[in-house]
Amino acid sequence: MNEMLITALLLVALFALLGSGVWIGLTLAGVAWVGMELFSSRPAGDAMAITIWGSASSWTLTALPLFVWMGEILFRTKLSESMFKGLAPWVNGLPGRLLHTNVLGSTIFAAVSGSSAATCATIGKMTIPELERRGYPMDKVIGSLGGSATLGLLIPPSIIMIVYGVAAEVSIAKLFVAGVIPGLLLATLFSGSLAIWALRHPEQVPKADADMPLGEKLRESRHLIPVMALIAAVIGSIYTGVATATEAAAIGVVGALLLSGLQGSLNRQTFVDALMGATRLYCMIALILAGAAFLTLSMGYIGLPRHLAEFVGGLGLSPAVLLFALALFYILLGCFLDGISMVVLTMGVILPTVTAAGIDLIWFGIFIVIVVEMAQITPPVGFNLFVLQGMTGREITYIARVTMPYFFLMVLAVTLLWWFPALVTWLPSRM
Repeated sequence: MNEMLITALLLVALFALLGSGVWIGLTLAGVAWVGMELFSSRPAGDAMAITIWGSASSWTLTALPLFVWMGEILFRTKLSESMFKGLAPWVNGLPGRLLHTNVLGSTIFAAVSGSSAATCATIGKMTIPELERRGYPMDKVIGSLGGSATLGLLIPPSIIMIVYGVAAEVSIAKLFVAGVIPGLLLATLFSGSLAIWALRHPEQVPKADADMPLGEKLRESRHLIPVMALIAAVIGSIYTGVATATEAAAIGVVGALLLSGLQGSLNRQTFVDALMGATRLYCMIALILAGAAFLTLSMGYIGLPRHLAEFVGGLGLSPAVLLFALALFYILLGCFLDGISMVVLTMGVILPTVTAAGIDLIWFGIFIVIVVEMAQITPPVGFNLFVLQGMTGREITYIARVTMPYFFLMVLAVTLLWWFPALVTWLPSRM
């Protein structure tokens, strides 16, 4: 059967199941099972069992529930409140005020986790209740968090950069360095969009706290010391080689427990609540991950990624048009696959075409990461959308709508990187 027809049929099945209220993880696994059973020769039963077990037992994945638990501890103790006390004096004067804490918090935590989902869950646990309590519009709170959390893929350390570096045989260290300026550029665009919205709708922004002199702001910044110390411990353990990402996540949990204990906000009830909150949220995420892993396997056996990549590569396009086509291609794939799977399944076919077009592979790696970020907030399989749905209980269509402006900001970022490639290549060239 024609690959495009298969794609259309599976998309219809996916939307129908999601619209009927079936759990997201079960929907992904169900569509994968139907696709493999009907359109491939591989028996679906044992493939599902092996894939789901492999996804659930991944040691690398252990970092995600640990980071989620760390966020729960920060949320349920005084540490998240302290972060707001430290940041508020500095952002109160900006249009949009405390909405910028989503962007700043995600940018900082992205340098800790390397995961978009972990960034979204951790920062969301700290900011959503606080911003809602202060009266900020929930569409802007959820939208700015969903968009900013994608920085977890771009700001190093990034798992997807490692996967791309291995596939493309380019320096992972240079990829990490290349992601710094584009990451800061995206953070600036996100904050800038919030400022523009606030200037246009000042009546929707809660009143600022009383302005403080510089000395008082610096004194209030002491409240940031515990959280910054925790982040420094996690980042330092990774960059010095003392700990892997998973071990660093464990350090983060222990550090959060110690700091909350020293502040006197940790007791048996908050410990149990944080542990159970992290368990519930991660079980939701783990089920989605298992379903996505099986869907990835199913798509591989059906051959959809390979056929689509060969189709794009065979068109003989100019570099600019090729990148535009690839962006559309990866956004389409994002309807089925997670970001790492997209890279793994397509690089073997795409890279020769990109190399022949004369596109720098370091620059192309950052391009791929940003496009995959777009897929994180693109329904129906935008993973950040699922995480936000689990935390807020809002409809997936509502969350997709309020995060859509950040999708277009990423399109703007890719356009800027195309016109000014030195934004990506300058730092790596200095190494």
